[in-house]
Amino acid sequence: MRFWFVVFAFCGMASVSVQAMPTVRVSDDGEHFVLEGSGERFVVWGVNYDHNTAGELLDEYWIERWDEVVEDFSEIKQLGANCVRIHLQVGKFIEAPDRVNQAALDQLAELLKLAEREGLYLDITGLACYHKSNVPRWYDQQSEEARWKTQAFFWEAVASVCRDSPAVFCYDLMNEPILAGKKPESDWLGGELGGKFFVQRLTLDLAGRSRSDVAKAWVDQMVNAIRKHDDRHLITVGVIPWVFAFGGGKPLFYSPEVSERLDFASVHFYPEKEQVGKAITALKAYDIGKPLVVEEMFPMKCSAPELIEFVRTSKSFADGWISFYWGSTAKQLREKEGATIAHAITASWLEQFESVAEEMKSIPEA
Repeated sequence: MRFWFVVFAFCGMASVSVQAMPTVRVSDDGEHFVLEGSGERFVVWGVNYDHNTAGELLDEYWIERWDEVVEDFSEIKQLGANCVRIHLQVGKFIEAPDRVNQAALDQLAELLKLAEREGLYLDITGLACYHKSNVPRWYDQQSEEARWKTQAFFWEAVASVCRDSPAVFCYDLMNEPILAGKKPESDWLGGELGGKFFVQRLTLDLAGRSRSDVAKAWVDQMVNAIRKHDDRHLITVGVIPWVFAFGGGKPLFYSPEVSERLDFASVHFYPEKEQVGKAITALKAYDIGKPLVVEEMFPMKCSAPELIEFVRTSKSFADGWISFYWGSTAKQLREKEGATIAHAITASWLEQFESVAEEMKSIPEA
């Protein structure tokens, strides 16, 4: 009898814990994130959990080696993070233009439960084609219209699974989408980086359309697909900061014409050495009256102290920062056989990331 009492008590506690995780929404003034119910301000401090140390993408091993994911989420929580950005490959979720991979959707449901137990919010980034081996041939051969329809089908499937989970922070429609230039393109994917293709084109041919018209039409179609099933979780698009990369210009996805249906701005920043001020100036171009999240950052081109300076300086107008975690703790990286300078840099950054976690999650003084 005592055994069943303990079981029922534990289940009750687990239920309360899940229910106690409030949904994140945009504040009434439209400028920050708050928690549903209490209205308490919420600041994002998270990591991209896109691949492991072997370069495998999450949806390539999360079924067979689920214990690794569970362990990694626990380690991410210990780092002081409150958000995990995951990247889902379209080829792992869509088997045909009208058929989903149910096993992948079921595993996504398990990941939501894990996130709820750990108290970690998920930035769900979709439509990834990072590994070309996972991109279906039929998908690459589709016309723009058919490809967008498949992408909308992906988001309908994902949103139908995620709609009731409080652990969903947002849906990121696509990682770093770009458009064709003045001349038509032949490949949907951009350049390769470390065996992966992080950049994807929305169209191969502008066909006389403006860049804003194409971007808006695509965003609207993806948002409509999600809103068929989920009308409460936030939607964004993580973009390359061309304003920073080229030293000028204006945001495309966060222009007034395109950003209307996006709940907040997401931008990826890797400040360069001795150019933190320049990065801050460029980041301010994305401060458009909506919450602003630096969805990717890492001391790749600058030192760790400079990246911390970038974060602290942007705290007055940004609402979150998301770095990286690749499945190994700082201790594991330092003790790794054949550890490299890259391992040492990552270990040092993880330690600094953890050391400032509570500071960065705190609400800035008015």
